[in-house]
Amino acid sequence: MSFVQPAAELGNQYRDDRVLRSYLKRTLAADSLRMIEQDLHWLGEHAAVAWQRELRRSRSEPVHTPWDPTGTRVDRIELTPAWQESRTIAAERGLVAAAYGSPLGDQGRVHQFAMVYLHHVASAIFTCPLAMTDGAATCLTASGNKRLIERALPHYLSRDPATFWISGQWMTETTGGSDVSATETLARADEHGRWRLYGRKWFTSAVHADTALALARPEGAGPGADALALFYLEPRRPDGLWRDIEIHRLKPKLGTRELPSAETQLKGAPAEPVGDLAHGVRSIAPMLNITRCWNAVCAIATMRRGIALARDYANRRVVFGRPLAEQPLHQETLANLQAEFEAAFHLVFYTAERLGQVQAGTAAPAQVPLLRLLTPLVKLWTGKLAVAISSEVLECFGGAGYIEDTGLPALLRDAQVLPIWEGTTNVLSLDTLRALRGGAALDAWQEAQQALLAEAEASPGLAAAVRAVRDDSQWLLQWLQSHAPDSPGLESGARELALGLARCLAASALLRHAAWSLRVEGDPRAAAAARRFVAGGLVRLVEKHGDDARILAHDVA
Repeated sequence: MSFVQPAAELGNQYRDDRVLRSYLKRTLAADSLRMIEQDLHWLGEHAAVAWQRELRRSRSEPVHTPWDPTGTRVDRIELTPAWQESRTIAAERGLVAAAYGSPLGDQGRVHQFAMVYLHHVASAIFTCPLAMTDGAATCLTASGNKRLIERALPHYLSRDPATFWISGQWMTETTGGSDVSATETLARADEHGRWRLYGRKWFTSAVHADTALALARPEGAGPGADALALFYLEPRRPDGLWRDIEIHRLKPKLGTRELPSAETQLKGAPAEPVGDLAHGVRSIAPMLNITRCWNAVCAIATMRRGIALARDYANRRVVFGRPLAEQPLHQETLANLQAEFEAAFHLVFYTAERLGQVQAGTAAPAQVPLLRLLTPLVKLWTGKLAVAISSEVLECFGGAGYIEDTGLPALLRDAQVLPIWEGTTNVLSLDTLRALRGGAALDAWQEAQQALLAEAEASPGLAAAVRAVRDDSQWLLQWLQSHAPDSPGLESGARELALGLARCLAASALLRHAAWSLRVEGDPRAAAAARRFVAGGLVRLVEKHGDDARILAHDVA
């Protein structure tokens, strides 16, 4: 019989995740950890089972049926089995509810995002509407709209699948995604005084959601973003038919194919203003902050899954007489992936802790501008990193990594959306510059970094890495201070600046944990990851010739 290469396998993804378990041991009180571990063990086991199950069954995608046999417009959308299962899991495990009124207090976000991290890859991208639901809950709460809070919030936070609602986010039009100032959707009051929306939404993610938040321009309002209002919709009637909405088509996407994204036409869809009939972009800002944090959690979940598969495969695949895991060059590859992932993990959960404290009102004043800066930083870096790591993971499998039914190409395709959703890297880099204005956020960033490094500098074997982080950070700050706030040089370097700020703080968070792990657990692995991550260089910002970008950007025959 010819040779058959054993495939990579997954064990319980909570039990096998040294990074997550060590982090939770350091961060949570023993009683708090015991309180949530049943959820984490269950989701870790489900992740392993779901991976093997999906490899055995045929791939499926949502199906859109515009008309029924009588010619009646129905726009029925059939969802995939994994998508339907994830809705039940999300409700029962409280993947949204865990962040609200948690017995863990301001650490409820840590519990929630630990569960999301374990479930993301197994969820068939159901984490997308969950992120929007969490964001909608935060947005409605911040609005103070009592009627909508009482109407929607109990459903968003329900742990009963029969009453659990998910929310969509209907912003993107053909005029563009990041610049909403040209939004063409019109809001018009009918003869009964009820607002109705008219227009085309070019990309509605999770179109099948129970509610949605949408931007529209009230009739008679002026141009620009400030004249937009934020509206709440319940797109379907109790019988499932749409309320004056037509689905043009489901979007044919590179990845996230089980997630039903659509082009829709609003033909007088009933809606209710969330707040005032203006400043809708400002009203939706709390939602974007939440969804960007979810994006970062999903990014590190993708990294972790790919590395877990690559590591298991390296121990099964024998080449040149030895397992791949014993080949020095392959060891280097896996070690570099692990170091980048561990740094990203600790920055993401450091941000989650700050988010929980700010929302619970237990944060120090400086934490508010720090969170405002961290949100774009953590999203932009981890989104790009997830794509790079997923691509390298496919290489770890050689030709097998390019074969569809291994499940590996889907990891890369699904990762590619992470730098795009909720703001591209360039959009978030400009958001970083806005967050830095006034100096409060940068001061908070420096204070946070110093506090993290102070916990690591006395640890044996980490002092050199701590010095290197300080040196790189100082160079970065000097570069920033040498550019005027509105200079073209500052904007052209915004991406590298943002990545440098993210990587320097990530290194600091990883070093802090490494010192704790050496002292308490006697485990050298986090320290090894920290040294390797820092040695790879944290700041890649260089001065550029001022005309080069202009010349090359307009390169035509």
